[in-house]
Amino acid sequence: MCRKTSQRGRSLTWLNRELWLELRKKRRVYGLCKKEQATQGDYKDIVRLFRVEIRRAKAQLELNLATVIKDNKKCFYKCIDNKRTAKENLHPLLDVGGNIVTKDEEKAEVLNAFLASVFSSKTSCSLGSQPPELEDRDREQNEAPIIQGEVVSDLLHHLDMHKSMGLDGIHPRVLRELVEVLTKLLSIIHQQSWLTREVPVYWRLANVTPIYKKGWKEDLGNYRPVSLTSVPGNVMEQIILSAISSTLRKTR
Repeated sequence: MCRKTSQRGRSLTWLNRELWLELRKKRRVYGLCKKEQATQGDYKDIVRLFRVEIRRAKAQLELNLATVIKDNKKCFYKCIDNKRTAKENLHPLLDVGGNIVTKDEEKAEVLNAFLASVFSSKTSCSLGSQPPELEDRDREQNEAPIIQGEVVSDLLHHLDMHKSMGLDGIHPRVLRELVEVLTKLLSIIHQQSWLTREVPVYWRLANVTPIYKKGWKEDLGNYRPVSLTSVPGNVMEQIILSAISSTLRKTR
């Protein structure tokens, strides 16, 4: 469910039904005042009361945001974004040739090429670089575990419903409210992904946003990528993290 907005723009967060009725009353008295059917004093009294109610509604909204900020940070940052007059675009960047890039499409391509170059195949660990005795030991100890439905169900129950969804369009609230239906299906998908060592396509797609850290804004190395990935993929990551942590505890 979402809040309905007018054609003029987004609705005000603090504008509740009582204030909307007071606003209609103020406009009606203003029209009567122009027709000389009401006095200026009546209109000024209504305006004064309306301003008091607006201040009270805004103060109540800020109090509610401060109260629930630990559980729902999204509403807090949404309120801050609504107060901003303009959205800051990404600063012009320098490409590999030292040229200034100003268009959004070109900046996206330059950032994509730079971030992809960080993960070089030369620095990655090869599976065939281990000695034979270590490979045999890994085969014995690192057998694919069976992903229990209780583990998937527990992770789905603890999903934060205020988080955003990935490019697959599956919202955390849907997964949390349909736990009984999706637990077995996700368990099968996670198990097959582990056995085949393949990740579904939609789990590998993400919305990547460059966040400026410090230094020269034209330098590509001064941006940190933040990825918005699939929620079922994040659940699989939690399962893998739990298995790795359990293995490390056993080997100590």
